[in-house]
Amino acid sequence: MSFFPSALDELVEKFASLPGVGMKSAQRLAFHILDLPEEEARAFAAAIVKARETVHTCKICQNLTDADECAVCRSQTREAGVICVVASPKDVAAIERAHEYNGRYHVLHGVISPLNHIGPDDIRVRELVDRVAAGGVSEVIMAMNPDTEGETTAKYISRLLKPFGVKVTRLAYGIPVGASLEFADDATLMRALEGRQEI
Repeated sequence: MSFFPSALDELVEKFASLPGVGMKSAQRLAFHILDLPEEEARAFAAAIVKARETVHTCKICQNLTDADECAVCRSQTREAGVICVVASPKDVAAIERAHEYNGRYHVLHGVISPLNHIGPDDIRVRELVDRVAAGGVSEVIMAMNPDTEGETTAKYISRLLKPFGVKVTRLAYGIPVGASLEFADDATLMRALEGRQEI
């Protein structure tokens, strides 16, 4: 038996359905929404509806945008011949925060994961192959997470792109900045040694 009105229970359930939000956090968020002035609560709801109605994928790179092409694809200053392949739009945001990359992107919207029944046809691999086949691409950077699914996806795509003669690279893996060697696991140390660079 619930102590709260059904509308509040429903709001809590909706928040709890979000990734990373537990029941206690969902209750806190729901109570916060109820404490907002009505105008702010309506603005919050309107922002959700507006984002859902207007945000879609870029016709070139599959990143999120509210236009036909995203800001990166429209930019005349970005290097068009280099494509960084990422699993999700969140990864684009992470790479952009570093202010070091000046190429274009391709967002797969997932990775190959047989255990979760996600194959190559379930993510945006075909669109990437079409972009490379159209010409003008000199390098494709695989920027997937260094886990089994990320590695599988990167290797699968690199095999598909091999006939086009483009250079396929991956992000270097290794010891994080500020970390201690004694706490690094064997796989991380192995990758760090493989990816060593001259200084």
